[in-house]
Amino acid sequence: MVREYLEKIKENIDVRKNLIDLKAAIADQTKKHAMLYALGNEFGIFYKLLEAEDPKIRKNAAQILGKIGNKESLDYLYQAYEREDKLFVRGSYLTAMKEMDYRKYLDRFKERLEQVQSYEPKEEEKKHRNEEIKLLRELVTAIEGTKRHTFTGYEKVTKIVLLTNRNYQSVTFEQMKSHRAKVFGAGVMARTADLKDILPIRTYTELLFVLEDKNVLQIHSKKVKDQATELANQIIDSSLVTFLKERHKENAPFLFRIECKGAMDRKEKSILTKTMAQIIEEGTKGELVNSTSHYEIELRLIPNKEGNYNFLVKLFTIPDERFSYRRNAIASSIHPVNAALLMELAKDYFTEKAQILDPFCGVGTMLVERQKVLPVGDMYGIDIYGKGIEAARENTALANIRVNYINRDFFDFTHEYLFDELITNMPRIMGQKDKKEITCIYKEFWKKAKEHLKINGILVLFTYDRDILKQTLRKEWYTILEEFEISRKEGAYLFVCRRIDEV
Repeated sequence: MVREYLEKIKENIDVRKNLIDLKAAIADQTKKHAMLYALGNEFGIFYKLLEAEDPKIRKNAAQILGKIGNKESLDYLYQAYEREDKLFVRGSYLTAMKEMDYRKYLDRFKERLEQVQSYEPKEEEKKHRNEEIKLLRELVTAIEGTKRHTFTGYEKVTKIVLLTNRNYQSVTFEQMKSHRAKVFGAGVMARTADLKDILPIRTYTELLFVLEDKNVLQIHSKKVKDQATELANQIIDSSLVTFLKERHKENAPFLFRIECKGAMDRKEKSILTKTMAQIIEEGTKGELVNSTSHYEIELRLIPNKEGNYNFLVKLFTIPDERFSYRRNAIASSIHPVNAALLMELAKDYFTEKAQILDPFCGVGTMLVERQKVLPVGDMYGIDIYGKGIEAARENTALANIRVNYINRDFFDFTHEYLFDELITNMPRIMGQKDKKEITCIYKEFWKKAKEHLKINGILVLFTYDRDILKQTLRKEWYTILEEFEISRKEGAYLFVCRRIDEV
């Protein structure tokens, strides 16, 4: 069949149709090899077709050469690309050249990219012009890599939002009062010229920026595509590009993605974000470039009560070193921001230079975060899971602190002296551990903890099984000092207890 297609193409019989059929056939590697054998590595038939009068013949010939991937085809493809006057064909040459070593044409691709981005296409040209821009960027990026931007705007006056646990915004607020901060539903807002003072705070989940001239995007249309146009144009007309340029060492382009929160239908959300991204690229003349994998900027849309969108910007160009020690984690690991919050909530019960034990230490996150709050004495981490202990040792070394880790079942653990504090993320109902097993663990835990904790010693227990904790608590040995609801939705709670004398 492949030979028949080739013979008809050579004889100028239904060339376009036979090219299409041949292209489909050689998707099968066996048939591709049969074609190469029949051609004897002589591809002149396709080189001539790159000059055919019919643009669709040129397009299909280029696509076949791309599938063949022969390095000698590169110059023919590039020359055809240079002289091509039909926009819908240009992408086929670029796609074909992606499979070859095109480095000698890299500078010309970069020049062409600047040219294509600089002119305003007609409406009917936009689709193919955008395809050419996308492919040119891919060709350049594949050789040069993605250029990362360096954030320099630490002392620029900036309005920011720190997202926090919704029950405890005040914990973060107390650490940033000097920055004209105020609490709101999802966290803390502030206006600051000293980001370096805020970045180390450990109890926020995300830092987002608010543009002074555009913090809300209005929508008036009902159709999703019309809404996308409205939203995109407001972003284009905002100070966003200037904001980014003023806060980074390198100039545009900036690679972005759009994140639309809310309960919108998935298909409609995809249409909204893709349409917006295309319009933003065009409207900023390539200073903002949509990228789903290498983005440094996230444009976040959050629906508000008025039916519009709050508009926030997240910069991945700002290094977040707060939890860089946490290189390893396991399924049951607590998120380090949550661990940091727990330690802040319990800190009034801590004592300096305390001897501390974590009986279910996992990868060591709770112990590292405890040490960040107040100086400690000796710390011990126990876990039955060997890989967790290995991970904990590596994490703790990266945190530059010292913890004595022991791979052992806590219920078999012995120690020569008692501890001041017992801090842990309690085992929970999940996987193979059912309610009955977890209840047994809690019952044994209270007994075993009594062997290792001083009278008046403190227990800081994070749990997803609040009812089991309270039902099994041995009140003759312990008293609950305080209970914190971390997440009602997830059933997560923090308990601070004290070991008391036996009644």
